[in-house]
Amino acid sequence: MSTLHTHPLDDPQADPFAIAEAAAADIARITGVARHDIALTLGSGWARAADLLGETVATIDATDVTGFSKPALEGHVGSLRSILLPNGTRALVIGARTHYYEGHGVRRVVHSVRTAAATGARIMILTNGAGGIRETWTPGTPVLISDHINLTADSPLEGATFIDLTDLYSTRLRDIARGVDPTLDEGVYTQFRGPHYETPAEVQMAKAIGGHIVGMSTALEAIAARQSGMEVLGMSLITNLAAGIQKTPLSHAEVLEAGRDAEPVISALLAKIVAAL
Repeated sequence: MSTLHTHPLDDPQADPFAIAEAAAADIARITGVARHDIALTLGSGWARAADLLGETVATIDATDVTGFSKPALEGHVGSLRSILLPNGTRALVIGARTHYYEGHGVRRVVHSVRTAAATGARIMILTNGAGGIRETWTPGTPVLISDHINLTADSPLEGATFIDLTDLYSTRLRDIARGVDPTLDEGVYTQFRGPHYETPAEVQMAKAIGGHIVGMSTALEAIAARQSGMEVLGMSLITNLAAGIQKTPLSHAEVLEAGRDAEPVISALLAKIVAAL
């Protein structure tokens, strides 16, 4: 008896890369843009950057593209934008992120990244809103990701697929970012499964094993980007100090508020970094 799969990526027999190619073909057909050079996933607090990058050629509903799901989280838009940058290159802005904690499986989490690669993008910029472990980071601080610790106990790689992650977060791209803003600090991003926030003890564990930033996205996407041959730039907006570092309870409303407050500054910063690539 055959099993009915309501989403193409939920079928274990399906080829996720073929589905990404189909999604890229959808994007090319709907936007009229045959190829993109850079892709950006804009997390909490980063969305306004899309307005500052260049001329928006097309905005499409992500659910019109093969394999994309509707975002589950307030503060995340469910669209894809094709933007013509001033230097003539094309950027694909992904406002439809599927988080691991939604329970749809890793294939859906990294589908946007694989689709971006299939559109031709060679640079993947991954952004997020996250908790900071360093007490010197105040809410609203943008931080470069230098490396990550993946605590999801999962991977987008399937079977005997071995990918070197030594320089996953590109030194070249981080140097360009610091050329735009020399004050940018950097740290190691620690991805937890979520959706609950980390306990103070878990934050101390992350600190003990070398983490500086805690969040619920990005690491799995970065691995998939490397598998697809893309160069990765990761940036976190510190929306709050992590549990136990911050003395008040954490809330999603606080994350959204910090994102809104910081958005004009960090969006302008990201746009300048993209222009410098």
